Amino acid sequence: MPSKTILSVGQCDIDHSNLSQLIHSLGGAVQRVDTAEETLKQLAENRYALVLVNRVFDRDGGDGQALIRTLKQHYPELPVMLVSNFADAQATAQAAGAEPGFGKAALHAPETAERLKKYLL
Repeated sequence: MPSKTILSVGQCDIDHSNLSQLIHSLGGAVQRVDTAEETLKQLAENRYALVLVNRVFDRDGGDGQALIRTLKQHYPELPVMLVSNFADAQATAQAAGAEPGFGKAALHAPETAERLKKYLL
């Protein structure tokens, strides 16, 4: 798997499509998983440039904050971002070691593209 691949966790179909379009426009690839278990399985088998974690997983209601804590414990060097519009959720994720993330409302903001670009270069 290319090092420019981003793992997207817990996004609904529409959000995954929008994220994928943005990441592809920046020269990256996206792999989608729906649960924490799938995330850990993929990380054991592949390398990713970044993991984007939804605050609440669409398919099973999983907790994105709990996954971020687990990822930073087992993969401390792996960049992880929370996808959430809530500033308090972003602050909690960053306190757990996540990079500054973004919300779906800011998906098309230039700052979001800049945040993602640094992992795709």
